[in-house]
Amino acid sequence: MIEAEGIVLRALEPEDVELLYDWENNMKLWAVSNTLAPFSRYQLKKYIESSELNLFQTKQLRLMIDVKEDKTFTAGMVDLFDFDPFHSRGGIGIVIHSSFRGKGYAKRALAAFMDYCFGYLHLHQLYANITVDNTTSISLFKSAGFELTGTKKEWRKTVSGYIDELFFQKINSGNGRS
Repeated sequence: MIEAEGIVLRALEPEDVELLYDWENNMKLWAVSNTLAPFSRYQLKKYIESSELNLFQTKQLRLMIDVKEDKTFTAGMVDLFDFDPFHSRGGIGIVIHSSFRGKGYAKRALAAFMDYCFGYLHLHQLYANITVDNTTSISLFKSAGFELTGTKKEWRKTVSGYIDELFFQKINSGNGRS
């Protein structure tokens, strides 16, 4: 487990199937996850079972974001995807359930995950792909030191047409997430 400031980033557990079922099948989140069809509980159970595989095998890591306050609850999840050990980089994404947004959980979880990626995995860089209309995520990643380095024009297809996707990068200067 990765702990920081009342946040615990933990591995997926079999008990997370129902929560993942709700989140992965929420069509409002499909635009950010490139999901095109619903997931079954069976598929999610198999996904959780495969999460025991090594990051170097799957090239991805999903951790649940637990908040420890009066009681512990799961507020979201954070992903490392497209992990490339040769080039020491990976993509990062974060989802906070709508009822827990605006409380600083994403900022604390992102900081803890960056510390893990840079300090433990020794990644050289992290990147995030964020649509131009996702101002909350843009603000979050900018506040964490990510820099806008590119725009993918008309990259994402939406019900109202194509929109641009922004490419943010954070280069590890060698001392943690600085």
